[in-house]
Amino acid sequence: MAAVLKVENLKKTYGSGRLAVEALKGIDLTVNAGDLVALLGPSGSGKTTLLLCVSLILEPTAGKISLDGETLFDHGWQNVDIRQVRLQKIGFIFQARNLIPFLTAMENVILPLDLMGVERAEAVRRARELLEYMEISERADYLPALMSGGEQQRVAIARALAGSPKLVLADEPTGALDSVRGMKVMELLKSIAREKQTAVICVTHDERMIEGFDSIFRLKDGQIMLDT
Repeated sequence: MAAVLKVENLKKTYGSGRLAVEALKGIDLTVNAGDLVALLGPSGSGKTTLLLCVSLILEPTAGKISLDGETLFDHGWQNVDIRQVRLQKIGFIFQARNLIPFLTAMENVILPLDLMGVERAEAVRRARELLEYMEISERADYLPALMSGGEQQRVAIARALAGSPKLVLADEPTGALDSVRGMKVMELLKSIAREKQTAVICVTHDERMIEGFDSIFRLKDGQIMLDT
């Protein structure tokens, strides 16, 4: 299978001199299309830093990041429009969901398509299709405040998939949900990886939620200690 994401000897240091903190100490990671990968580790292990680097939000100190066959970082940003890559190839799912409170479910899903310049009728069609896929289409005209936490998370996932991204990054997507709704969200992520051949990386602290994942990477002190 083709590698969607390839991270090689990735390092990130905060500060300098005696105050320097090595958050990442040479991470190697490959995620293929259709893979569902978990990142586990205690607070301060480097999970969030790795996610921020992979999402092209945080600049690494050294190493290499390739996405969809294109090198984006090689000991420095390459000559690539990082904003457009993020918009077109990476989907984000947050624990807090981060839905726009004054937009309906439909409008929240349409938003990234508008930013990508998708024609309005096509954007509406895609958004409706995604809400149906997430089994939340009956809430299309609801504001987030009128939906349950699980329903809001389904809308957030639909929004993350709007641009047909190659890579989906989920940061504690079940952290604000009870165990039943949390398991449903994880099942949805599995379906997305398999059916849409999307590479999915999920940061979580709850090992009960990762049954059926393809790979589990455990981080400690900025290093991968074990992958299964």
